[in-house]
Amino acid sequence: MRIAPGCLAVGAGFVAGACVLALSGGASGAGDARTHEIVIQGLLYLPETLKVRRGDVVVWINKDPFPHTATAPGVFDSGSFAAGKSWRFTAARVGVHPYVCTLHSTMKGTLQVE
Repeated sequence: MRIAPGCLAVGAGFVAGACVLALSGGASGAGDARTHEIVIQGLLYLPETLKVRRGDVVVWINKDPFPHTATAPGVFDSGSFAAGKSWRFTAARVGVHPYVCTLHSTMKGTLQVE
């Protein structure tokens, strides 16, 4: 955490006055990026289709008791990630990106990046 210039920090974690706290990346416009979650459960990506903006972060969370992937050839590839683990990706390429689990061919999803 950074304290905005001209603000007074008093004690551990207390900021006096009407100061605005600047979190890392907030001043550069990167603070506009959102984080979205896709849950993997029951051999499904939930939601199956997700629309995000360029620069947003997408986190796939594996709630199944076995490994999965999130793979859009030429765009992203999580590699295998275990039960209870997650994988995160920053959406940089605008377009509609269908993806699959390379370990379970019936699992399909779509990431739409605007």
